[in-house]
Amino acid sequence: MNRRDILKYSLVSAVAATFAASVSASESKETTVLAVGVGSPAPLPEATGPRVVVVGGGWSGLAVAKYTKKFAPNADVVLVERRSEFISCPVSNLYVVGEVDLEFLTHDYLQAARENQYNFFNATAVGVDKTNKILKTSNGDIKYDYLVLAPGIEYDYAPWGIDLVTEQRLRTEYPAAFIPGSEHMTLKNKVQNFKGGNFILTVPGGNYRCLPAPYERACLIADYFKKHKIKGKVLLLDENAEITIKKEGFQSAFNEMYKDYIQYVPNAKIISIDLDKKTVVIGEMEESYTFADGAFYPHVRGGKLLEVCGVAQDTAFNKMEGNIDPFTYEAIGVENKNIFVSGDARPMGYSKSGNTSNTEGRYLGQLIAQRIKDGNDIPWVSPLTVCYSSVSAKPERAISIRAQYKFEGKTLAGFTNVEMSEQWKGKVGLENGKLLDAWAKRLYADMFHA
Repeated sequence: MNRRDILKYSLVSAVAATFAASVSASESKETTVLAVGVGSPAPLPEATGPRVVVVGGGWSGLAVAKYTKKFAPNADVVLVERRSEFISCPVSNLYVVGEVDLEFLTHDYLQAARENQYNFFNATAVGVDKTNKILKTSNGDIKYDYLVLAPGIEYDYAPWGIDLVTEQRLRTEYPAAFIPGSEHMTLKNKVQNFKGGNFILTVPGGNYRCLPAPYERACLIADYFKKHKIKGKVLLLDENAEITIKKEGFQSAFNEMYKDYIQYVPNAKIISIDLDKKTVVIGEMEESYTFADGAFYPHVRGGKLLEVCGVAQDTAFNKMEGNIDPFTYEAIGVENKNIFVSGDARPMGYSKSGNTSNTEGRYLGQLIAQRIKDGNDIPWVSPLTVCYSSVSAKPERAISIRAQYKFEGKTLAGFTNVEMSEQWKGKVGLENGKLLDAWAKRLYADMFHA
């Protein structure tokens, strides 16, 4: 049995166990409480209009829910999310070094639902009955007319060739901190309690979440070590041949501000990891490095829900991303043409970042609203990538990029309307630092307020 079969078997077994438990409870003569779970109706009010169910309360899912309801007020919109509160991955590198607090990153799903007049349903989606148009969740089944799957990313450690025990140790002892929550809390504790030595960070291949974020993280942690006179160095192992984006800005920051605090190693594909000896072997020459602590960022893949629901494919970038039309986000091969995939699980080579996901969520919400209204589509609109990357704190200096995307037929041909600011020195860098804060507040307001 291979790795993927194990994952699928485990999820199917868990769903079966939940279903069996709910049936057993509902048939028991001794129980007086109606069982809620897979196979029973979700405790939601009856839909008064076409029901749009959005799975995943990230940057894309929140935007889809808000803008579907805004442009189709008669729609019954339900946002399904397994977390009880939202924690932002964008801006979290500043949290790791103590420059913003957790409250700044944390937001209220219930507030978003109230202000934008949709339902928030706290549950884990476990499958889809596409024939009968039913979403299966841990807290009951939900009938839908339109279904949007926005499950985000999951980590894929398989390219490193490690066993499952080592993988679990990496997840627990050296989490990547690109899925928000406990991972970021762990990384913050690691940085602020670091005593010295090599602090390892890795940059994966493929289209990983937020291309500049590992380089930004390296700068901010190096800045923290420098200011606190910690005898440590960030060992940045990059699987790519060079810095993947904002190369001039990051490289100049490495060379001019952090020459003694960052060791950048390109073409650093991981061959093996020994967590007991704290060594990692990389590249064709099998160079060995030691480390005292750090965070290992592996490849990413689309959320496993896509695979379970039969709307996934392996792409040129990553495993198991959505098999969709790039202009409508509609899942290919679904008879009713009413399932969509949005956000970081989509296959197009867009930046897996907050602004990109938010703007495509707005577009998809309007498209679904138009289909509800008259069955037609709206003209395609490119997502907008806006990204500010800090290279230092106090004073906060940043570099930035703003861009959209262009296609040749149905093939993504790259960026268009690009605006790049790689200068972190002087007034430009300071202004970008201020714009980062303003950008975050504006996007949080968009997702959580009317």
